[in-house]
Amino acid sequence: MRKLPPLNALRAFEAAARHMSFSKAARELEVTHGAISKQIAALEEWLGTAVFARPRAPLSLTGAGRTLLAAATPALDRISVAASYLQEHKETRALSVNAPATILIRWLIPRLSNFHRREPGVEVKLTTSAGPPNFETDHVVIRGGFRQPEAQVAVPFMTETIVPVCHPDLLEGGHLQGPGDLRHQTFLSYRNEPLPWAEWLALAQQPQLRPAQLLQFEQMYLAIQAAAEGLGVVLAPLSMVADDVITGKLCTPFGVELARKRQYFALIAPQWHGDPVVETFKQWLLKEGEDTERSLAQLLQTLARPA
Repeated sequence: MRKLPPLNALRAFEAAARHMSFSKAARELEVTHGAISKQIAALEEWLGTAVFARPRAPLSLTGAGRTLLAAATPALDRISVAASYLQEHKETRALSVNAPATILIRWLIPRLSNFHRREPGVEVKLTTSAGPPNFETDHVVIRGGFRQPEAQVAVPFMTETIVPVCHPDLLEGGHLQGPGDLRHQTFLSYRNEPLPWAEWLALAQQPQLRPAQLLQFEQMYLAIQAAAEGLGVVLAPLSMVADDVITGKLCTPFGVELARKRQYFALIAPQWHGDPVVETFKQWLLKEGEDTERSLAQLLQTLARPA
């Protein structure tokens, strides 16, 4: 077991002995002259011997003081160098997150700076896909669904409301007052739609309706961008277009009538469950999802049509 003197007292002694001045040591350590004197006295009491010769001017070391200084200065220098190195080369913890492109672009990335401010030592690596999870490379996989996935830890963190959205210009002239008017519009479709148009039309009691035109896209965010350009109507999660609806770039022509709800899940493989970094990210997702749902609830109140 190491037998070490009080470290604050040792620092005070080393600075005073190096400068041969209590006043200069006080300035370096940003304490008072009296504090240096008290620390030196505490050190001498612990050692049982004097380290400075008293009374003598100028200040001088005793034999014990010279022995201690010869060991203390290089030791404190090594500690200082090691501490500086660790500050400049902080250990980076990597977290790989996979999600469909649209939620990554329109929801996760705009909020990721909040996570970085909270956990600056975590390097988040983002990849996109909508296929089966690959837990060989990914710690957290984000997927949407109407039911909880099986075979892995699935944490629901946000509920989404899927509604038709379009550019406000399509409402001009009363050409889109009800679901039946969609026969005059262009449907914007995309791969892996959470809610196909055929299913929504059945809910709207328009199972035989056919649009004037159909445009198909690879990704949801491309279809949403097409809707924002006035090219047609798209079925989209409100959480992905909320900002555009609030600013008037997009609108919900039928309010929230016939909306379908599903959830986003954070999928975590058993080998990563309980990992501190994964757990921190999971808790952050839950908080961001809760905040988003609260904001959407307020938006839905403004979109709901009176009975």
